[in-house]
Amino acid sequence: MSKKKAVDISGLTEANLESISGFTKAEKSKRQGVFCEELLEPIPQFAKAPCEIVYPGKNNNYIVMGRDRPRTRDSGYGGQGDTQASMIDIVVGRMSYQPNQSSFVDPNFITDSARIYISQKTDLDENFGLVDGNVGESRSKSGIAIKADAVRLIAREGIKLITRTDEENSQGANMSVAVPGIDLIAGNDDTDLQWIPKGDNLVSALKRLTNHVHKLNGIVNGLLTSQHKLNKALKDHWHFSASPGSRTSSSPVVDIVAGQVMLRHMQKTKVSLRTHRANLENFEKNYLSSAGEGWINSRFNKVN
Repeated sequence: MSKKKAVDISGLTEANLESISGFTKAEKSKRQGVFCEELLEPIPQFAKAPCEIVYPGKNNNYIVMGRDRPRTRDSGYGGQGDTQASMIDIVVGRMSYQPNQSSFVDPNFITDSARIYISQKTDLDENFGLVDGNVGESRSKSGIAIKADAVRLIAREGIKLITRTDEENSQGANMSVAVPGIDLIAGNDDTDLQWIPKGDNLVSALKRLTNHVHKLNGIVNGLLTSQHKLNKALKDHWHFSASPGSRTSSSPVVDIVAGQVMLRHMQKTKVSLRTHRANLENFEKNYLSSAGEGWINSRFNKVN
């Protein structure tokens, strides 16, 4: 929730504040900005560099065309006098929520409210304080940065994020052999950056895994059948006695225990194995088939 007041003119100069106090009701109404009328608000003064052409708006918005300058006049490749370091800086809200009409300000990639920064040669990650990630840091190269509280890319059709389209970069350097990827980094923290699985490969791997589990189910079922036969033979077994033509009785303990085990195998273990097989089949249908409700792959987005 915003802590900023909807109307805040505290950053105006004392002279402007005094002049407002002397406005008539009609004059105040015209300067309140309602229906997008003229608005008197604090706007800091931009410290223009000699090489820059500045197109200021009326409400703390600017288009600046010059050379690479992320901060003061001695910063960036423009500040050190490099050629081929042109820049366009589109910015709104200098000094963000605390603008002061008496202040002279340089570009500030941290506190300015929103901007699109385009440079022919710049240190993009360093200037915006970004972690390297797997892609790495961009230095002395062309770059475009978009920064605001919220950024949305909206397409009426599709959106593509594509890397490595050319053999050389904008500085004439040959591209490395490895194709650079795409990093998705939340919180500007790359300490736990991990690889994105590929959906079709993941489905294939999980199907092979479920097939192995199916086979294990069959092995257990076969072992159970063999054990059941052994238990029955043990339960019913007898020995010849010393008297010709007679045999001993079976063991009462073995009779009871073997009977209980056989019953438990048939009533519980066999049923559990059948349920297990059914669950595996449902898992495959629901998650590993594109017709399933829980299909693990996106129905819209793809990566390579």
